[in-house]
Amino acid sequence: MRQTLRKTILSYGETLWDLLSTGPVLGGAPFNFAYRAHSLGETSLIVTRLGRDDLGHRAWDQIVALGVDTRFVQWDSEVPTGTVEVSLDEERNPDYYIVPGVAYDRVEVTEPLLECAARADCICYGTLAQRTPTGCRTLATILERSPNSRKLLDINLRKKCYTADSVRTSLQAADILKLNEDEARDVAGMLEPATSGLADFAASIVERCGLSHCVITCGERGALASGREGETAYIPGYRVPLVDPCGSGDAFTAGFLHLLLRGRPLADCCELGNALGAMVAAQAGATVPIGPDDVRRFLAQDHERTIEPELKNMALVRRRWVWQN
Repeated sequence: MRQTLRKTILSYGETLWDLLSTGPVLGGAPFNFAYRAHSLGETSLIVTRLGRDDLGHRAWDQIVALGVDTRFVQWDSEVPTGTVEVSLDEERNPDYYIVPGVAYDRVEVTEPLLECAARADCICYGTLAQRTPTGCRTLATILERSPNSRKLLDINLRKKCYTADSVRTSLQAADILKLNEDEARDVAGMLEPATSGLADFAASIVERCGLSHCVITCGERGALASGREGETAYIPGYRVPLVDPCGSGDAFTAGFLHLLLRGRPLADCCELGNALGAMVAAQAGATVPIGPDDVRRFLAQDHERTIEPELKNMALVRRRWVWQN
């Protein structure tokens, strides 16, 4: 990809270790997203904080090895690197215990960070890194100092790590909202009047919150997106052998945003997001390398598609869609 086509994307929040039965795996939605955006050729920077412990140094080594820009990775000598205890049910769906009082809760504002944020094409954030007053203040400052950057809220509602107020505040700052179908129903329940149905929710929240776009992922059943101008797209998902779902939603977000920032139709954005999410779910680990050529080979194959019954009348399935950066 030519350098002139790169977009500068800041991803704010948690870098942590998912403590799996097979051993620790580096993750955290903002870091997973930052890596996937980097793998698509963006100038992708993670804004996070690590403890000066063994896990922190191991995380740093992996971040460097994966090629993600480290200029806004901070260090903390007082608290440990973030960890999450992950368990999978019989269908391989993850459940999380997110350890509190860790380094990514204490990201600090710096002038170089604010200068970069002001020039960024997009700033991505979620709710987990806002679970402390420090995290909220730092993010608020970054968003205030970047009036011309698009703001993507990948909401990531985790148990006991958000409030209705933090959700509303996050929505007020956002241009683009990405969430999964369960989160859509949770957020719908916080709004008055509540909405019913995914398509109704997506269109309603775009208008209600002044968003440019809302995209809802439905796992292997694909994704629905709505825009400010009334455009809507639902693209069924890819059925693949499920190995590890961790990071698949973050990969979707990277693919979706990559094309959205280039003005591509919502159907294209969802198609690329679906492909990246499926490829990650079919492998072990959230940061297994997947390059543009790998994605093109995946898209060139015939795959069984899975349709969300609620959205079947909207479904658009394109065989062997060709992605060009």
